[in-house]
Amino acid sequence: MTILFALATAFCNALNLVMQHIASTGDPAHSKGWRFVRYLVSNPLWLLGWVALAGSFVFQALALHNGQMSVVQPLLVTELVFALVLRRLWVHQQIRGTTWWAAAITCGSLALFVAMSEPTGGHAQPTSSAWVAVTAATAGAAGVLALLGSRGSPVRRAALLGAATSILWALVATFIKAMTDTLTQFGPLGMFTHWPVYALAVGAIAAEFLNQAALHVGPLSVSQPLIVIVDPIVSIALSVFVFSEVFTEDPVRLGIGATAFAAMCVAAAVLASTAPATMEPAPAYISPSGKN
Repeated sequence: MTILFALATAFCNALNLVMQHIASTGDPAHSKGWRFVRYLVSNPLWLLGWVALAGSFVFQALALHNGQMSVVQPLLVTELVFALVLRRLWVHQQIRGTTWWAAAITCGSLALFVAMSEPTGGHAQPTSSAWVAVTAATAGAAGVLALLGSRGSPVRRAALLGAATSILWALVATFIKAMTDTLTQFGPLGMFTHWPVYALAVGAIAAEFLNQAALHVGPLSVSQPLIVIVDPIVSIALSVFVFSEVFTEDPVRLGIGATAFAAMCVAAAVLASTAPATMEPAPAYISPSGKN
């Protein structure tokens, strides 16, 4: 069930990405500031993206509560594959063969990583010092990247804001896992007497703000791979440090798993870089006679 919930999370994230990117880049007036915010909140497609985002949160919470973070977060890379399928079937974009091959390698290497590395263990009660350390480190790193991404070329800004976004989403995943544990232990009302639900709210708002900024300032082919790839890397580090998750002790299996993870990251980067740069559909073919 953990894998199914994680894949459902990735699909909802892909829906949110496609809908909100189309909405955020479709403003004919190219508004800025509060006028841009007003344009977004009046756009039905952008609002539907939030519905998809809410669905992804529910599925991710179920996946993290029932399984290891080092399994769930890497599976979210399949968001790129789901988004590619949506762009082909919904937006009717032409997708290159290289991109489809990269998608297939992403899925295959991801499956090999999970099968070989065998993530296990973990505990629901991390120490307070661990929470303080990871929150300060990840929030600080995301803040520095966001500050650096406030100026420069669109590609540079999209890259830095995308990396900042992914780091914050990895931290948010730890808060989601902690929140589901307090919900199970103390119930819906008792959950609000403990800190994870409030840390989750603040972290998710900050991460989504950076996500919107990354989608708006630069090309999707730059921000999307960083948002999706950096997240599992940081998440695995956090799963080990915060929740004490472990991997197989067999050096051969661990080596194969690590190689598969690296291959997944490379393939996902190729997938994102070779996919169409915008969400615009392919232009209709015009024959020499002037007919479509």
